[in-house]
Amino acid sequence: MIAKHDVVVVGGGVVGAALALALKRAGIDVALVERGKGPKPFDANGYDLRVYAIAPGTARFLDALGVWPRIEMRRVSAYEEMRVWSETALQALNFRAAEARRAELGWIVENDLILDELWKALAGVTIYRGVEVATHQGSTLTLSDGREIRAGLIAACDGADSRVRELAGIEIESWDYPQRAIVCHVATERPHRRSALQRFLPTGPLAFLPLADGRSSIVWSTTEADALMQLDDAQFRERLADAIQHELGAIAGATQRVVFPLRLLHARDYVRDNVVLLGDAAHVVHPLAGQGVNLGLADAEKLASLLAARRAAKASIASPRALAAYQRARKADNVEMLALTDALYRVFGQTSPVLGSTLQLGMQILDRLTPIKARLAQRALGLA
Repeated sequence: MIAKHDVVVVGGGVVGAALALALKRAGIDVALVERGKGPKPFDANGYDLRVYAIAPGTARFLDALGVWPRIEMRRVSAYEEMRVWSETALQALNFRAAEARRAELGWIVENDLILDELWKALAGVTIYRGVEVATHQGSTLTLSDGREIRAGLIAACDGADSRVRELAGIEIESWDYPQRAIVCHVATERPHRRSALQRFLPTGPLAFLPLADGRSSIVWSTTEADALMQLDDAQFRERLADAIQHELGAIAGATQRVVFPLRLLHARDYVRDNVVLLGDAAHVVHPLAGQGVNLGLADAEKLASLLAARRAAKASIASPRALAAYQRARKADNVEMLALTDALYRVFGQTSPVLGSTLQLGMQILDRLTPIKARLAQRALGLA
């Protein structure tokens, strides 16, 4: 017997789980296909290495889903300032929450915590665990265990190497960056004071994100990843403190380092017949702007809103008009961020001393143009 659902969401990560929950709350019959057994329970005694800089617009969506209050209650770190520089921190570009008329610029939140709360809220949603999509033909999905599911709409949230996107024949534009990103958590001599730091080095950007326990999460995107990974703990901490120009003093301790490759990816189409792409299945950006998960959750919010409106009007939720509206809206925003992050990577990756001084001067000038800077902050935070 073939199971039938209005929508099948493939991929139970943050974006897929949020979409499934939003559709469930709109009264749409939704199922979730997840190749794993589901997320591990959140461990309050540990600290997930994978963290996100959640923008206010994203928090607003999670609040509408009913999960943000519990996330905020359990463990988040609000940050009120972001300082960006290339040559010297004394001439940094400073984004402050007050300039955006906010109490905070955003929150640093662990991946495991967001997933834990989203999945807890999925009670009542049909979940196919431990299986992948084997084939897709028309409205029918065949799973790796042989079961078949029929859906009016298939939402691909299955990551950058999306199987659903491949089966739908949607082409992508993609390239690898020469940098790789090193991630770990560090304790510092001086407190972070709820401030995020980012320095653009010729080898790649280095970010310090404030954690709730007083430490900082670092994302160091660099062409020197191999050499840095070979350093012992003391050597790495010294190199890291030098790279951030000792803004937080000495690095007193660091967790195990993890390294991952960086790429840019964009699907030429977000919609093909009854398949729609969201999150990393549609777009992957350089992490220097910290916008990856915010873009993916904005995809989920937009699609859920359009489908909920169709359901309320008692119209077909998989109509070409609704899906075309989703593609127009999200492709415009995502292409803008893809272009911005790639341009920043290329500009700040130049090694010319003259260009480096020019960029530093440009940041100094922008720092004094409060209305323009505030507008940029509002846009980045999902408030404009």
